[in-house]
Amino acid sequence: MNIGIVGLGLMGGSFGLALKQSIPGVHITGYDHNGTHCQQALSLKLVDEVGDFERLKTCDVIVLAIPVEGIIKALKALEDISPETTVIDLGSTKAKIVAECPPKIRQNFVAAHPMAGLEKFGPTAAIPDLYRGKIVVLCDLEENALLHSDRAIEIFEALGMVIVYMKAKEHDRHAAYISHMPHAVSFALANSVMEQEDPRSILALAAGGFRDMSRIAKSSPEMWSDIFMQNSDHLIEAIESFQTELQKAKEMVEKRDEPALKAWMQSANELHKIL
Repeated sequence: MNIGIVGLGLMGGSFGLALKQSIPGVHITGYDHNGTHCQQALSLKLVDEVGDFERLKTCDVIVLAIPVEGIIKALKALEDISPETTVIDLGSTKAKIVAECPPKIRQNFVAAHPMAGLEKFGPTAAIPDLYRGKIVVLCDLEENALLHSDRAIEIFEALGMVIVYMKAKEHDRHAAYISHMPHAVSFALANSVMEQEDPRSILALAAGGFRDMSRIAKSSPEMWSDIFMQNSDHLIEAIESFQTELQKAKEMVEKRDEPALKAWMQSANELHKIL
């Protein structure tokens, strides 16, 4: 199988490593607009070769591991691919991508969101087990030809992923609460502390809780600003819900209502019984 990967950062690079470990005989061609990323991907053996965008069109499968707006632009540039070429995106929002996919290749295009990642980015952050054991959401498969949906399922199963099926709009609302809003909270936490505290004090006092909550604030601003913009309506809804809960905590502390505060915290404890 010949697979092309557009975008050779953390997600694309890790996908290449995982494919090499999981699918015997796979040949991977990479493409990235950043020349340094291309060189690093080759030296780290994330891909077998680097080619231009036209070269990728000859592959059996094309994986789009780039920000949402880049995915939409790439799909429009792929209108002339073979009916037998499968296109899979790894974008964190789905509804806009699905809506803007050219009708001519809609049956080729499998909308996927692997729920995997790190706060690091770039080819040097790629790891072979990034996807193993993680969930991948496949959206609106009824719009795909069986060749392409079956091929995508085969690839994700080979990578050891757990497949969940969902509608694109449903996915975007859930992702806003589970993924996108927590990133907004982490960025806000980091900024609020940086505005108040001397950096040396942060280093001296920051314990596990702060480090855990602020860790994802190291994520790529380029990627996450794009995600926030593309899923803005659902993200705003999620942020407002979070603000409501934070306001409850503030009011209980102001009133020194410890029983209510404990009950509020106990309610939050239930989440991890589900997880």
